[in-house]
Amino acid sequence: MLVHSRTGRWTAWGMFAVLFVPLFALPLLVIVAASFSTHWSGALPSGPTTEHYAAAVRGESLQALTTSLVTAVAASLVALTAGTWAALAGAALGRKGKRVLDALFMLPVAVPSVVVGLAVLVAFSQPPLLLNGTRWIVILAHTVLVTAFAHQSVSAAVQRLDPMYEQAAASLGARPSYVLLRVRLPLLLPSLNAAAGLCFALSMGELSATMMLYPPDWMPLPVLVFTATDRGSLFTGSALAVVLMATTLLVLLAVSRIRTKASYR
Repeated sequence: MLVHSRTGRWTAWGMFAVLFVPLFALPLLVIVAASFSTHWSGALPSGPTTEHYAAAVRGESLQALTTSLVTAVAASLVALTAGTWAALAGAALGRKGKRVLDALFMLPVAVPSVVVGLAVLVAFSQPPLLLNGTRWIVILAHTVLVTAFAHQSVSAAVQRLDPMYEQAAASLGARPSYVLLRVRLPLLLPSLNAAAGLCFALSMGELSATMMLYPPDWMPLPVLVFTATDRGSLFTGSALAVVLMATTLLVLLAVSRIRTKASYR
């Protein structure tokens, strides 16, 4: 912490606690408490039980979690590939070309995600690209929504790369493809891992566009959480939300470990 006096440090920690606990920690703790409860008594939930979690890890809930994982992994891989390519291409095209690519890739996040969902629905509901009613339209929408974040993350890392390594490899006779695969991409690996984790987390929690697109046999977990709470099953929805949150955090921790190892290569 960049506060050198003891009083300043305690003040900073106090402000952090005052802002963090009621705005971020307390709502999540209430959701966790509700997931173990059967009814609401007074200000807090009560009636401890684990039945909601037993239902959250089997049947429709387990299928929805699997659907979310497959969608998030697929969307993250495609978004990372497209975003990395665009970041490298933008650096090669110069300032004007980079500005054009940045504007194109940032367009989906400049509008509400429900607008992106509607655009994908209209664009891919007619031949020859008829994706409406399939899982692919959900994966496509998630990819469109998260690619901008992958592009921005990798683009910033590309701008920070020291050209000395590439110049040294080229001066020794390395071909451009070799420089890309063995020099540039390894140097970008920590940023690629960070971008992959961000894309995965965003896809796992995406709801607005998904509600417009998902077919009955491809329902991600956020949609199931919404439908459960919309029916009044608050405690079941809380358990599903905790499962979603825990799964996302576990994957992000795994990605973080990979990123940490990559940074010391």
